[in-house]
Amino acid sequence: MMEQYVVDLREVDETQVAFVGGKGAHLGGLSRIEGIRVPGGFCVTTDAFRRVMADAPSIGGLLDQLARVSPDDREAIRTLSAEIRRTIEGIAVPGDVVAAITRALAHLGEQAAYAVRSSATAEDLPTASFAGQQDTYLNVMGPTAILQHISRCWASLFTERAVTYRRRNGIDDRTVHMAVVVQQMAFPQASGILFTADPVTGNRKVATVDAGFGLGEALVSGLVNPDVFTVRDGDVVAKAIAAKQRALQALPAGGTQEVSIDSQQQEQPALTDAQVVRLVQLGRRIEAHFGRPQDIEWCLVDDAFQIVQSRPITTLYPIPETGDQENHVYVSVGHGQMMTDPMKPLGYSMWQLTAMVPMHEAGGRLFVDVTRRLASPASRAGLLDVLGKGDPLVRDALETVLDRDDFVPSLPDPDPGGPPVGGAPAGGVPAPIETDPAIVTELIERSQESIAALERDIRTKSGPALFDFLLEAFEEHKRVLSDPLSLQVIMAGMEATWWLNDKLQEWLGEKNAADTLTLSAPDNVTSEMGLALLDVADVIRPSPEVVAFLQGVEYVEDDAFLDELAKVAGGTEARDAIEAYLDRYGMRCVGEIDITRPRWRERPTTLVPVILDNVRNFEPGAAERRFEQGRQKAQKKEQDVLSRLRALPDGDEKADETKRMIDRVRTFIGYREYPKYGIISRYFVYKQALLAEAERLVQADVLPEKEDIFSLTFQELHDVARSNQVDDQLIEQRKEAFRSYHALTPPRVLTSDGEALTGAYRRDDVPAGALVGLPVSAGTIEGRARVILDMAEADLEAGDILVTTFTDPSWSPLFVGIAGLVTEVGGLMTHGAVIAREYGLPAVVGVEQATRLIADGQRIRVHGTDGYIEILP
Repeated sequence: MMEQYVVDLREVDETQVAFVGGKGAHLGGLSRIEGIRVPGGFCVTTDAFRRVMADAPSIGGLLDQLARVSPDDREAIRTLSAEIRRTIEGIAVPGDVVAAITRALAHLGEQAAYAVRSSATAEDLPTASFAGQQDTYLNVMGPTAILQHISRCWASLFTERAVTYRRRNGIDDRTVHMAVVVQQMAFPQASGILFTADPVTGNRKVATVDAGFGLGEALVSGLVNPDVFTVRDGDVVAKAIAAKQRALQALPAGGTQEVSIDSQQQEQPALTDAQVVRLVQLGRRIEAHFGRPQDIEWCLVDDAFQIVQSRPITTLYPIPETGDQENHVYVSVGHGQMMTDPMKPLGYSMWQLTAMVPMHEAGGRLFVDVTRRLASPASRAGLLDVLGKGDPLVRDALETVLDRDDFVPSLPDPDPGGPPVGGAPAGGVPAPIETDPAIVTELIERSQESIAALERDIRTKSGPALFDFLLEAFEEHKRVLSDPLSLQVIMAGMEATWWLNDKLQEWLGEKNAADTLTLSAPDNVTSEMGLALLDVADVIRPSPEVVAFLQGVEYVEDDAFLDELAKVAGGTEARDAIEAYLDRYGMRCVGEIDITRPRWRERPTTLVPVILDNVRNFEPGAAERRFEQGRQKAQKKEQDVLSRLRALPDGDEKADETKRMIDRVRTFIGYREYPKYGIISRYFVYKQALLAEAERLVQADVLPEKEDIFSLTFQELHDVARSNQVDDQLIEQRKEAFRSYHALTPPRVLTSDGEALTGAYRRDDVPAGALVGLPVSAGTIEGRARVILDMAEADLEAGDILVTTFTDPSWSPLFVGIAGLVTEVGGLMTHGAVIAREYGLPAVVGVEQATRLIADGQRIRVHGTDGYIEILP
């Protein structure tokens, strides 16, 4: 195919990123939209860039060196990238490329002024905007200067900043090419940026306009503060006019200079309200063309707007698709399930199929539509109460939406019932049950029988029959989850907790007394899991060879790990202990509600750092001692509370009632963790069957690799099993989307306007500078903060305080070795909170941005009773 070095902007569109780069492709697309004016110009294509790079053989070697450099070695990146830039700028532009550029300039006007702008193939993408990564030169005049600046744009692909950005986003330097846009220069009276959605709140109905005098570079580079206009439904609803003391102006002979603005003019708005509204209308047209909110650079020339750039706003959280124009309010499922990472399509679709309420996906996370429940007064009160008890920030965010009179419609009360967001029981009062431990035993036996039947029956199923079987299994899954007796036990435990906390605060002034009264409660499968790993450490501790083997384990493949372990002196006993642990808990892992995440049974080396911490930090018999100490502490607390109550008026009555509630909470609270254990046990059975099916599809050459099934929804995978055909492109798109979702922070509450609401703690009882959260486990502890985002990287000493984003049950083995807990996500009854109370760890959860605001190694004080953290000097 013949190389094409130059192409007119109007001849390209957004499908041609590989040919003209992101900026060129978007400008081409813009110039085709009815009523949108884009300054005329042309693109020097990536063919020209490749031709120039081919003329410098030394660049290949430099790129090889750069590929070997660690992303953290800034000095090496700086030196190598500077050398690559110098080499590119030193290459003489080939004659046929020069001829093509000169012809295009002659056509537009050789002596005119131009903007010469970089346009890389990896910028202005839906998933990574690369804003400001490459260079733009304004008011360049004459062919010689223009050619020189084109070379500089090519070289700017290798600025230190651009190279580092690509590293962080996993983009290979060799796969990115540079085109250059050469555009007629606009000499504007005013210029700036238009966001067609509010970049802070995410609201898609609100547009914001930043405007200043002169060239827009002054705003982009932060030289001046802009005027800011907010537009909603065709009206300017807010504006802040800045004192604009400086502007950037083009010079007649080329280049730009800063100028001072006349004091009379400084306070004048750069645009009239009518101009702002007209600009936003153009923005909405551009947004409709590209199909997503845009960040648009504009110029005002003689009362006409010219558009010089448009790129997607990549930071907005996507909105669940509904297909209607109604208002909707969504609550995050991940915040209730302690898992706010994105899920792969198989993961979220399986959770949707096994959940008790309909769930909507957006950005790889799941949300429940609570609009109907908020619309009627009775169900609204129940929903706010249940959600507020779990996470006050969700309640506050919902109340913020409700305060806007017109957003949530008012409807009559629906039928009562229907479980709320996390799949917890509804606000209806369950029938009372006796305080009888046999009930819990019976529920656990029922769950185990149901899982055993699933394991037995699934063995013979494959192909389309497996999927039909699974759809029936999902109905059984939901039946077990909604077992009325199970819900009654959970509610009885929670209500007894609330009763004790309320009454003992009222009668004795005791805060969160239930935290101590529930220490070492029986039948808690998650806290047992943490203690059981201490027993595994006891088996390993006496064998130095086993400890040494485990310390070098990163070099051992997971599937060979246990076999290799058995070859070491003392290794057989160690292997048997780990095997027994995995038989009971191997279905668990971090982010376990996503079936696609590797389970401990699949990746047992994940547990090694925790086992080694336990070997180092504990004495033999620690598990039993820990449990017994907790039990005695709870017993002592019980005696103390009851004797103090008896000294009060009506004391005997209060003490008897409290004793009944303490017995009740200790009988039932441990079971709270069991249903999740049952769900995850089932999930592992489903997963093994689906991976066997994936293996069949790989053998039949339908799929390149087994894990590709994770990028399909359950329904799509069912179709693939039936038809033996798969859409490879769809799988690639899904993988790319999943990568991009990691950069998004899911909101607790999201509206159909795209507004992301975090909620706030409205409290005035916290010292200045403290980080506020929800108190979930009483006590105060001071210690070293360990900010750990990946359990496999844990390296804890006794007395450390764990700081992380969220903890699901898989983190509980770490809890035995720490002194306190701080998380960004969580509520009173989420797993981290329940286990922190079980182990008597002071804990504060729901602390916004805790992992960013607390530095690893910093000393902090956790106020688990009052719900805040102090950062110590």
